[in-house]
Amino acid sequence: MSEVQRLRGPGDEESRAPSVSSGSSVPLVQAFTGGVAAENSWLVIDASGREAVIIDPGAAAPQLLAALRQSGAVPRAIVLTHAHFDHVEGIRDVRAVFPDLEIWLHPADRRLYDAVPQQGLWFGLELDALPDPDRDLEPGQPLIFGSLEFEVRFTPGHAPGHVTLVLPEAGLALVGDVIFQGSVGRTDLPGGDARTLMDSIQREILTLPDSTRLLPGHGPETTVGAERATNPYVRAALHESQP
Repeated sequence: MSEVQRLRGPGDEESRAPSVSSGSSVPLVQAFTGGVAAENSWLVIDASGREAVIIDPGAAAPQLLAALRQSGAVPRAIVLTHAHFDHVEGIRDVRAVFPDLEIWLHPADRRLYDAVPQQGLWFGLELDALPDPDRDLEPGQPLIFGSLEFEVRFTPGHAPGHVTLVLPEAGLALVGDVIFQGSVGRTDLPGGDARTLMDSIQREILTLPDSTRLLPGHGPETTVGAERATNPYVRAALHESQP
């Protein structure tokens, strides 16, 4: 299985990144947690240790960049599961170091992305406008960087253009704010819809193997099987869908 390591947040003195094992045949995935929403930023480094992808860079982006620098890997893209402020507020930190790094976002979340300064005000934060996205994420089309090949699944409901990024061979899914350990994403923000979210979970998350490890935008990792068996929102939706 892929190595997933959770690093401490920006205020913790012991936050540091492990080295990438050159002999590994699976990607290294690291979580960096920080900010008012305790958002998980993700660094995914391919098995060779040479190629990397930054997913949802939030307030812990400086710690992520330090780990990237230590690894020696070259980042190929910033990929966003969705455009809520806590998942994108670190983009400027990343672009300050890698000014030409492309930003990938589903077009249905462009309005949210452009409204990040307004989103920040909802939570008492002053956030600057972000650089424009460079590429559109297209569900069903593989996203390939080095030996990393992500399957892009469209999972709206928490946000209109939310996607889930699956690494099938590694048995991992970066699920953003679709589903959490024992819970699901909130739907009370603009563009959210509870029925759409539960449809996304049933269609795109529960159809993955039960052993698939779910790496969320907040909180600890879980698995498809664990959430199918114990998540009260998922169990209620499955019960309702039965004839």
